[in-house]
Amino acid sequence: MIGIFLGLAALVFLAYRGYNIVWAAPIAALVVAVTGGLNLFEAYTETYMEGLVGFTKSWFPVFLFGAIYGKMMEMTGAAKAVAQLIRRLVGSSRAILSVVIACAALTYGGVSLFVVVFAIYPMAVELFREADISNRLIPGTISLGAFTFTMTALPGSPQLNNLIASKYLGTTTMAAPILGIVAGGIMLGCGYLWLKYRENLLRKKGEHFVDDLYADVKDDQVIHSHWGIGLLSLITVVLTLNLLKWHAIIAIGAGILILMVAHIKQYKKFAKTLNEAATGAVTSILNTAAAVGFGTVVKTAPGFAILTEKLLGLGGSPLLSEAVAITTLAGATGSSSGGMTIALEALAPKYLEIAATAGISPEAFHRVATVASGGLDTLPHCGAVITLLSVCRLKHSDSYFDIGMVCCVFPVLAAIAIVILGSMGIV
Repeated sequence: MIGIFLGLAALVFLAYRGYNIVWAAPIAALVVAVTGGLNLFEAYTETYMEGLVGFTKSWFPVFLFGAIYGKMMEMTGAAKAVAQLIRRLVGSSRAILSVVIACAALTYGGVSLFVVVFAIYPMAVELFREADISNRLIPGTISLGAFTFTMTALPGSPQLNNLIASKYLGTTTMAAPILGIVAGGIMLGCGYLWLKYRENLLRKKGEHFVDDLYADVKDDQVIHSHWGIGLLSLITVVLTLNLLKWHAIIAIGAGILILMVAHIKQYKKFAKTLNEAATGAVTSILNTAAAVGFGTVVKTAPGFAILTEKLLGLGGSPLLSEAVAITTLAGATGSSSGGMTIALEALAPKYLEIAATAGISPEAFHRVATVASGGLDTLPHCGAVITLLSVCRLKHSDSYFDIGMVCCVFPVLAAIAIVILGSMGIV
């Protein structure tokens, strides 16, 4: 068990220092192998690689189609058109709310959170400039809309977390709608109130928008699309996935087809878009699969059986042990989907057995898993956090405090709330 925690500590340290997880995860796995008495060569070439390849085999089509869909939304300007519609409806004076809703609409429609960051960032800069809100709140605002309630909580979301939980627990993406809405409401409500509190506090301290930092950033993308097309594709993905029960890649493929047909005049850009999407998909899935490979080695170490016994013996509801296991692993790997996959790969059969004997719905396990995966996944070493801060030209010291509140503290509170409700039989 000590070796497992040493391996987790090594992974967190290396990731936090900015080292690529593709090679950092095998190093951490070897720490686990050494302390667990495993054969080092076999631990890497067989156990680790089986976990990495297995995850890639299962999920690469979803990563690829999701990347293509996001890039098509970005290239055609459909994502920006939807964002500008929301801006007109909500108003420039409500800059924070406009950005949150725009991010949420895109992520709930299936657009990758990384694509959302790049698509919404120029609009966020312009809105914050007009409202004279401190620019260091931009990362927290984008992360609230893109990294929290639409990614993990809201029922029907086509984001990867929801799909992974469905696979391992035999549920649907609409699992536990009441728990999902409650968790989403806590994240959105608390997050928005926090950001408004921070806006007023920073304004009183005399902090304003620093225009020099973003003088070259203009929301001037030429949009060759109509917001109706973007909304149609987003709604199509969600409805076909949840109402017609289409497979995720077919549902996302339908959204891609709508975008391609509606923007056929831009066909010369399609090849470049597909190339960029393919490159992005490979990078994204390798980063996640590397963390899963680490988890596979952990699972074979002798101490893991003891750790599992300790988790399941925490007392109280088994939903609590699930939440603790998943949020801990998500924090260690810096990946919500990676941490959840590691935990469910090892423990899902046990949770389903408990569900059958203790009378707790598998749907409750599903929603607790997705919400818990988004608790500690956005610690400072998280790749999404590092990317977001880089895009916004800010440092951890500038903006991580607000990111941590909206992406770690409030999601953990939401997970605690639905663990209690789920243990009472509410789904």
